[in-house]
Amino acid sequence: MSDTTMTVAARARIPDIARAAGVSTATVDRVLNGRHGVRAPTAQRVLQAAAQLGYLLGAAVPATQPPRTLRIAFLLPTGTNRYLRMLGDYIEFAHDQWSALDIRCRVHYVESFNPSELAARLLHCGQRADGVVFMALEHPVVRDAVNALADQGVPAITLISDLSNARRLAYVGIDNRAAGRTAGLLLGRFMGPRPAGKIAMLAGSLNYRGHEEREIGFLHLIESTFPQVRVIGLREGHDDSERNYLQTRRLLEQHPDLAGIYNSGGGSDGVARAIVEAKADQKILFVGHGLTPDTRALLIDGTMDALITQTPQSMVGNCLKIFRNVHDKRDALDDVKPVQFNIVLRENLP
Repeated sequence: MSDTTMTVAARARIPDIARAAGVSTATVDRVLNGRHGVRAPTAQRVLQAAAQLGYLLGAAVPATQPPRTLRIAFLLPTGTNRYLRMLGDYIEFAHDQWSALDIRCRVHYVESFNPSELAARLLHCGQRADGVVFMALEHPVVRDAVNALADQGVPAITLISDLSNARRLAYVGIDNRAAGRTAGLLLGRFMGPRPAGKIAMLAGSLNYRGHEEREIGFLHLIESTFPQVRVIGLREGHDDSERNYLQTRRLLEQHPDLAGIYNSGGGSDGVARAIVEAKADQKILFVGHGLTPDTRALLIDGTMDALITQTPQSMVGNCLKIFRNVHDKRDALDDVKPVQFNIVLRENLP
């Protein structure tokens, strides 16, 4: 080895290799230490730069094999919930983004509110995927299916709605109880100085733990902070626009003095249609979930007063980061930030 080469080798550091290869120091560290998560062409570029700088002199440049692509199955409910459909479209249309992470995602739509069907599809997809993401129904057969996947070494992540007492890998979604409390606070504040009033709540289905938690948070906040407000009977709309329309019409016929409605699930356009048709003397307040083109229009025309939402990008990104962490033998939640929800009004529409 010449004096010049030895000097170069002595001076070569990870930042030098990063600059030469046009990548971050973290990427260089991963390649030099043989960890996964770097695309093969990038890894080769790093190794070549390291060799040219003398960093690897005296050692053979390790052969690089393209990392095995992770196959991730997303199971989402069928139906008219436009937010969930938008979520599915986002997963399917972002192929290039997932490919850069050596991940292939596929969306499967499962019959809504059918725990046996969901359990069967979980087991079926688990045979063909390295990980499964699903919106959980709170039911023993679903719990058993998740535990069976865990026994087979297939990790499962619950999305939007969690599952109790199951060996799922992680939950990705908002704090649903906090979301329900926030909806209660919004409706109570929006009602202003009215001496008393009635408000109603619609849920997608209380078979979803997430919707149940939203109900608990909502009712507790109203009871503790606005005792003058009366919450009338809970209705389940199954995220269906037509069903929500009929439920809301019935509510307004039975309670013409209804002051506000909280829809904790999907199908808000059906609620809005019934509110508009009612032509009430006093504005009926309306708080819902999920920013979609439909709810955006309802905020703009004033039928909806506020909604609580989270971005599909943050939820899907967290799921994939968790699977990559497990694959790379890191802690599952390493560098995974909790999903936060936003309160969207007409005046702060993104």
